[in-house]
Amino acid sequence: MNMFGRIRLVATREFLVAVSSKGFLFGILVMPLIMMALIAVIPKLLNQRGTQVNVEVAFIDQSAALSSALGAELSPAAVAETRNAGRREVQQMGAAGRQVADAVLPESVPTFTVKNLPANATVDSQKQWLADGRIGKRARRALVLMPADAVVRTEGAAGYGNYRLYAPRNLPADAEGILHGALRKVLTVERLRSAGFDPLVVKAATDIPRSPTKLVSPNGEEQGAQALNRMLPFIMGVLLFIGVMTGGQALMTSTVEEKSSRVVEVLLAAVSPLELMWGKLLGQLGVGLVGLGVYVALGVVALLQFAMFGFIDPMLILWLVVFFLIAYLVYGALMLAVGAAVSQIADAQSLMGPIMLLLMVPYMLTFVIGATPDSALAVASSFIPPVNAFAMMARLASSSPPPVWQVLLSVLAGIVGACIAVWFAARIFRVALLMHGKPPSFATMIKWARIG
Repeated sequence: MNMFGRIRLVATREFLVAVSSKGFLFGILVMPLIMMALIAVIPKLLNQRGTQVNVEVAFIDQSAALSSALGAELSPAAVAETRNAGRREVQQMGAAGRQVADAVLPESVPTFTVKNLPANATVDSQKQWLADGRIGKRARRALVLMPADAVVRTEGAAGYGNYRLYAPRNLPADAEGILHGALRKVLTVERLRSAGFDPLVVKAATDIPRSPTKLVSPNGEEQGAQALNRMLPFIMGVLLFIGVMTGGQALMTSTVEEKSSRVVEVLLAAVSPLELMWGKLLGQLGVGLVGLGVYVALGVVALLQFAMFGFIDPMLILWLVVFFLIAYLVYGALMLAVGAAVSQIADAQSLMGPIMLLLMVPYMLTFVIGATPDSALAVASSFIPPVNAFAMMARLASSSPPPVWQVLLSVLAGIVGACIAVWFAARIFRVALLMHGKPPSFATMIKWARIG
């Protein structure tokens, strides 16, 4: 059997051992399947009509101007209209907006009963009433204190007095939000009216619906998804990180385990150290590609679920695979070198620190680079291995993709960096694979690379 046949056998063994483990099956296959199910089911679950909540609101109106207005604003018809207005605004984002509206704005809304208290009532006198609205009762309670200067400013005062809302811990978040919105609305209307302005005229002048952003593409004009555009560079960084860690971490772990259990000595009786290294590197590369493919498929399903797949350039997936191969060869080779140099997993921690730093820094910078893809930092990072894979993917996924010559130059720089990393790992692998004892330092590993 020739060298390539032996490398293929080692790679096949490495791949099958990794993908058949329970940890891989759960982490790479089961978890994404659960996430896909949640993506499909959660919007439908959130849209189910829940238990109707009744909220009793005690209102101390020291301004003597808002009692009837608050009751009208919290009527079932007014609350439903406010909820529908919010739903229409979210739905302006298109199909994705309709999905979001269904998820975050369920059909059931709280009902409110306003009880007006005397203006001289105190909060302390109502605390026991609030405390009686305990968890387990369908009726929730809240108390609003409106100061005397909430509508008309006190002479010489710089601003208005503000209301205070008191509630027990079981007041639902949506009911609290509706209460705050109603209080702000009635305060605004009465303050305008007391100042001599017509609230209807002011509302007509200031109520400007948000127009959906349009993306102009070579194929025409289509509704934009700006939130997705802003997050896409970071998503590309996450996918690269998951792919590299899935294959690279397993590569180091399997090498250490085989070395500590003396299995590597049996393997070296059949293959050379270089063949073993390439077999392991390519086998775990397949594992990383499987992990990357699963998460890319999960992302595609999510985009299809929210009718947003049309906003993604299919070439991004191709470039993701290219730069994943480059990043994996760099980081995977370094992790393989660490695994060959130590005999215990615990000994690898100190050597893994600098490698993880090299991996984490570009991963964390993807959001910054994606936001400013034409900055000096972004452009320079695109040509410096091993960070160039993350930097270039962030720029490709940004709103201002780089020119093709920069992408190709980044690929070339990445290939050069990968060749250097694999050469370094091969020298370490040949020298350190059969060594046992005290783990080496980086200075010692560099010395081994010189003599390997």
